[in-house]
Amino acid sequence: MKQIVFDFAGVVFSWQPRALLQRVMPRHATDEASARHWVGQIFEDFGGDWAEFDRGTVSPDDLVGRIARRTGLAEADARAVVQAVPLDFQPIAGTVDLLQRLRRPQRPLFFLSNMPAPYADHLDQHHPVGEWFGDGVYSGRVQHIKPEPAMFALAARRFGAAPADLVFFDDVPGNVAAAQAAGWSAFIFTDAAQAERDLRQAGWWPAPG
Repeated sequence: MKQIVFDFAGVVFSWQPRALLQRVMPRHATDEASARHWVGQIFEDFGGDWAEFDRGTVSPDDLVGRIARRTGLAEADARAVVQAVPLDFQPIAGTVDLLQRLRRPQRPLFFLSNMPAPYADHLDQHHPVGEWFGDGVYSGRVQHIKPEPAMFALAARRFGAAPADLVFFDDVPGNVAAAQAAGWSAFIFTDAAQAERDLRQAGWWPAPG
């Protein structure tokens, strides 16, 4: 029986960093081009400082200072961005519908997310994560991040499944490739309709349970 695992940002929850920066720091992100520039500067393609924040080895205050020193932004601007990110995560209706149709009493769904602990706490407190998923792994609570092999090994143990029995949806190609290298089946997530087509074409829909 295949166990289905979902990423969070960009898959279950909306994630539009350019729009966020234009709203939170409009003096700097004045248009699409400048917003794109600041996305690269602040989030570093989710490497560097932000990756360590995701890993749980850098606190929010430390991250603010690092961003300010590295980019020249005022700490107030950097802090506004760091505080705004979790508020920007809103459930994607199509994905929530997919989760509800996939879930079975005897076969829960799982999640695997690069998410710092403060943001994970916010999601758990403000969204019905426990209703949608039987279990999951937040990077900030285990000190591992995708695409590291250790993250996928830990998740497989946590979910009680062999890698070959796990199916993963993520919107980042590098994470999909890493899951496949770990022995999982994995697909690029573009939207819920495509995810359903991928499951159907693989013969894993309707989900037994």
